[in-house]
Amino acid sequence: MKCPHCQIEFHDRVMTHELGIDEDGYWYIDVQRCPACMHLVMQLFSKLRIEHGSLGEMPGSEASRYLVRPKTASRPLPPSEVPIEFAKDYVEAALAIGDSPQASAALSRRCLQHVLREKSGVKPADLAKEIDQVLNSGQLPSHLAEAIDAVRNIGNFAAHPIKSTHSGEVLPVEPGEAEWTLDVLDGLFDFYFVQPALLQQRRAALNAKLAAANKPPVKG
Repeated sequence: MKCPHCQIEFHDRVMTHELGIDEDGYWYIDVQRCPACMHLVMQLFSKLRIEHGSLGEMPGSEASRYLVRPKTASRPLPPSEVPIEFAKDYVEAALAIGDSPQASAALSRRCLQHVLREKSGVKPADLAKEIDQVLNSGQLPSHLAEAIDAVRNIGNFAAHPIKSTHSGEVLPVEPGEAEWTLDVLDGLFDFYFVQPALLQQRRAALNAKLAAANKPPVKG
């Protein structure tokens, strides 16, 4: 596995400790020590409670698993090209997704609305109308347009209009909604920040070569 502390691959013996039983199942914790940084890595997990006839109740298949040390996001950090004002909400949403998909989705919707207002040029409105504006503008490639349109459909904005009028509210979410909104932000970050930065770098490199050959630069 890759150590979530220092990001170095390691193989170490797993020590599993039984914690107890509750209505959600049998609970255990796996503990490993990274030989590179010497930090402990701990994963809390549960197994289903299964009836085995005369043997009584026994633990069944694994039902859930959570990384509890260190507390890290389940997704990579945003690219360095993404300004901190957008990256901050994204990172907080990624950190929250394991503990509260509702809170994660609220942060992601707020970040999405911020990106649309600052980079897409939409007029401030509720999130659903702002999504309509950017789709009608035709500025997004088709795959991103479809992805951002799905934010409303997966989130069922028609049934939960407060999600679009109060995008930062912590509200119940549909299965996969929090993850999808983060996926959409990944795509928008690449479109609005990463690709323009790469193009600028390539243009600068080309212009340096043209200047060395006493030729006019490429205009941006």
